[in-house]
Amino acid sequence: MLLQLSAAELGRLIEARAGSAYLPLTEQLIQEHSRIKGGDPSQGDIASWNNSLPVVVKALLDCGLGEVEVQIEVDLPHTNSAVDLVLCGQQPGTATDSYLAVELKQVRHATVDPLCPIAVDLGFGDGKNKLHPVRQVQRYCEYMLRYLPHLRQNEDQLMGVALLHNARDADVEALFDLSETNHGFLYTLDDLARFRRALTSRFTPASGKQAASALEQARKDPLLKVTDVARQRSVVGGGLTLLDEQYVAVDRITRHLEKTAHFTGFDVGLFYDAKAAHNHAPDPGAKRVYILRGGPGSGKSAVALELQRALGIKGREAVLASGSHAYTETLREIMQSTARRGRTADKRRAAVKLYRYFNSFNQTPPNSIDVLICDEAHRMRRSSTYRWTPKELRDDDRPQATEVISAAKVPIFLLDDHQSIRPDEVGTAIYLKELAESMGCDVEVTDLEGTFRAGGSKRYQRWVQQLLGLDASDPVAWRPDGRMTLAVADSPEQMEQFIRARHFDKATARITAGFCWPWSNPDGNKLVDDVRIRDWRRPWNVKPEHSVPDAPRSDLWSTDRRGIDQIGCVYTAQTFEYDWNGVIIGPDLLFRGGKFTVDRSASCDPAFRGPVDDPIVTRCVLNAYHVLLTRGVVGTLVYAVDPATHNELRRLIPGTIGMQNYSGGQPKLTAEGSQLPPAYRRRHG
Repeated sequence: MLLQLSAAELGRLIEARAGSAYLPLTEQLIQEHSRIKGGDPSQGDIASWNNSLPVVVKALLDCGLGEVEVQIEVDLPHTNSAVDLVLCGQQPGTATDSYLAVELKQVRHATVDPLCPIAVDLGFGDGKNKLHPVRQVQRYCEYMLRYLPHLRQNEDQLMGVALLHNARDADVEALFDLSETNHGFLYTLDDLARFRRALTSRFTPASGKQAASALEQARKDPLLKVTDVARQRSVVGGGLTLLDEQYVAVDRITRHLEKTAHFTGFDVGLFYDAKAAHNHAPDPGAKRVYILRGGPGSGKSAVALELQRALGIKGREAVLASGSHAYTETLREIMQSTARRGRTADKRRAAVKLYRYFNSFNQTPPNSIDVLICDEAHRMRRSSTYRWTPKELRDDDRPQATEVISAAKVPIFLLDDHQSIRPDEVGTAIYLKELAESMGCDVEVTDLEGTFRAGGSKRYQRWVQQLLGLDASDPVAWRPDGRMTLAVADSPEQMEQFIRARHFDKATARITAGFCWPWSNPDGNKLVDDVRIRDWRRPWNVKPEHSVPDAPRSDLWSTDRRGIDQIGCVYTAQTFEYDWNGVIIGPDLLFRGGKFTVDRSASCDPAFRGPVDDPIVTRCVLNAYHVLLTRGVVGTLVYAVDPATHNELRRLIPGTIGMQNYSGGQPKLTAEGSQLPPAYRRRHG
């Protein structure tokens, strides 16, 4: 949140001053944005603060509601999205806490995409459709209810509105076709009197400070992780709350399926007319391929699971494919765990059918699968040929992606251009788009720009890419943003002590490392301590083809609590997330001359054996550490084996681990603040 003041206090800040380009309120918000978020606000934000906020403040004052508290730019838990305004006060008649979420739009004209009624062109001139303002605030309210228990105490506590204060009804007429709810009403310039009546129906003239404080201090439920979403899909209301471009992407895909029911077999939906479809079935035309591209924590896997769930509710089974053994086997395990007594084998067969691997479609008849969702599509290989492929099925020249596209009536790819970690992984958005178009397909690429990991910190995602040289910028010092905790551990022992403490506090916590140590087969029923740093020794997670007592299978390492006892590699950690993330940077990644360089001789990854070009190895190693550094939801700890690299991390990252004493109790190991490592502290006495 940038600022909280009463409407009366804000009223004194919206009086223009001679010679100033902005209102005093706008100038204060610009300063707060720079202080809290560490960068300049966009011109769109500034214009909204200067032009839109006064409309709401004046409406509150006109209604005699000067004591209502106004929270500006309220962050949604665990994500980088924010509600423009949350008004806080007391409910008339009951004096209970009352809240109004307000999304402000300066648009004067709006048109609806004919293919998707919740995708609208708001006239920004960027050629990109946005989520319908009403649906946007509805989803924001739903998200707040999901993660803020305080708001769930009374379902009538929270209301949402979208205010288009510059637009006339006639110029945004198409927006009114979307159904309104208590969490999403639409008001325009022609509706300001109605908007004021909504304010008086929600608030009394009494102070809203208590309600605002209750919301600010409210406990936040933990973020639903990918495996949580998978487990809860069978529960009513157990799906993911999609926001912004996530919701637009999923809605466009499901509506495309509804529109082309004659082609896909998707015969249930708002727009399906069985009689019309039978009498006037049009030519399906070119196959449409969807590519959803997003960074770590942008919700790709959760979107894939939600899309599969939404289709299942409508009676359709969508196949979800991946190149990740851990991910696929975890999903199969979750589905199998729901089997009734005596039906485990049936459930297992169904799980194997629904959750498959990219290389399992080389014999699938064309268009035999209605919807094929390819998650982790950056792991798409050049071909499906591998060492166990029968000789008669080997075809090194046939791209694996062509098999997937051919097998499905509607292929959907979800990927991150910076997460391919093997030399033969080729799944980028450009590669898949060009390949699909060469097959005569129409291709639609959507960028998922939000983030649900690292506390919703877009800054952290940017910082990791700068650190590793994955964009054009040089590494910069980390500036805490209040969302993501980042700290340097002074030793692997200290990192493990911290991670285990979080584990014992019931948080999910894991340590991963670069692939710089051999990965041995088990010694009988015992794992080998392969990861060795001076006197500290720990085993890797169990190899996929092995099992060891008292240790989880490799595909369950990130979700089974026994995984705390092993070090995870990138192939095990990819796709998954945990609250606390410890990352050991091995000697394959060295900081020299102001940037990270890759020393392939220090890697033990068997994928780099043989004639693999150095640039490809560099790409894979950098992407691997990009994966490892972006698994954390709450915080990340780093330690580098190479002393020079570790000192550079100390220079770039102010946070370290230290003992803190809380309320006279036992000291706790925390990752707060900046301090010298033990070897550098002055000793007294």
